[in-house]
Amino acid sequence: MDLELTLERVAHGGHCVARHEGRVVFVRHGIPGERVIARVDAGEDTKRFWKASVVKVLEASPDRVKHIWNMADALAAEEHGAHPVGGAEFGHISLARQRSLKAEVFREQLTRLAQTDPDSVGFHEVESVPVAGWDESESAREDDGLAWRSRASFSVTKDGRLAMHPFHSNELVPIAEMPLAAEAINNLKLWETDFRGFERIEVAAPSTGQAPLLVLIPRADNRTFRPPHGEAIENASGVVVVEQTRGSAGDGRGSLRTLAGKPYVMEQAGRRALRVTGEGFWQIHRGAPRVLTEAMLDYARPEAGETVADLYAGAGLFTAALADAVGSRGAVLSIEGAPGTSADAAYNFEADSQVYVTRGRVERTLAYETRGDSLDAIVLDPPRVGAGKQSVQAMAQTNAQRIAYVSCDPASFARDVGYFKNHGYELRNARVFDLYPHTHHMEIVGLLAKNEG
Repeated sequence: MDLELTLERVAHGGHCVARHEGRVVFVRHGIPGERVIARVDAGEDTKRFWKASVVKVLEASPDRVKHIWNMADALAAEEHGAHPVGGAEFGHISLARQRSLKAEVFREQLTRLAQTDPDSVGFHEVESVPVAGWDESESAREDDGLAWRSRASFSVTKDGRLAMHPFHSNELVPIAEMPLAAEAINNLKLWETDFRGFERIEVAAPSTGQAPLLVLIPRADNRTFRPPHGEAIENASGVVVVEQTRGSAGDGRGSLRTLAGKPYVMEQAGRRALRVTGEGFWQIHRGAPRVLTEAMLDYARPEAGETVADLYAGAGLFTAALADAVGSRGAVLSIEGAPGTSADAAYNFEADSQVYVTRGRVERTLAYETRGDSLDAIVLDPPRVGAGKQSVQAMAQTNAQRIAYVSCDPASFARDVGYFKNHGYELRNARVFDLYPHTHHMEIVGLLAKNEG
């Protein structure tokens, strides 16, 4: 069903709000103020609100530009009777307007879910981030929002071609480029390789200049490993290749088996190089580790001799900076739930006597490890779902005076800010970074502090 709609405000999730005969319609691939023809997604007609995608623009916004990626362009896909792939849903909008829309979303979520005035915490705009890592020589790159992804994940069609999914679809669309990916990833030309027998391909291009790491996830019916056919893979010089064996039912991931090179990359964290295995978490934007570390330190303000915690710590990006700040007379508690990633952290800080690495759920492990003792500061960088009520309670019980909260989702961040308020904490400052250009996502760093009295 096609509808003629006038798009109103932006909503969290990358949609614009429109109305049709009193029903709310969430529309992708548009810009507020545009008049469009939007196609309602299949199966939506009986629901309270509808979701739709723009298939034709009747009155375009002055902020509409040529899409940065033809395969993700909804209008181009409509002309060819196809569906656009996901991952660049804001690619038709000028970068300046993308950031203003993200700012609107952040302000709305913070106001509605946390009952907090964005102006009171010093928030003004979403900040652009250079693609440069710790090496400032890269910072001269033009701000076009491209080539920032140091990691990418692809599905594989039955005939072995790299592919991606359209939004909320099981369909596979073969691809032949990825403009948001780092040059080191695109230079592999993996779309020219035959990956038959594999379900998914993950690739990481580390900031240290080390060779990219490929993780190959086989299909359930691929009982015998068969190497992919492709020059980049068969001549595995300069490419690290790892097969991830399928795990048993319910355990999520399997083990890693090295086919060429080592099953990890080294990532830069200030003066340190940290090991991150093929399945481990690392910030996707190439400039994110430096920018987020600087913002975190500005808010957490760790000092020599203090006791601090790094929660959802991953391989230790923030742990590294905290360990250097508190020094040998201080202490850093690193908590991470993923076994492989926690093992990376243990390896990375084996020589740092002030760092204690432990694995477990934050809400339980933090309470057990602190046993009622106070902390000077806490840093947390939870997954997209946020920390949640129980973890916030566990943090509040440490009586930490400063909490630096790093988040990739404005809704879960604002919700958790509300939980912290119930425990006597106030959001004092917040910065929002555009670490995901041409998508609706953003990264937030907030400072929560104990209310006096």
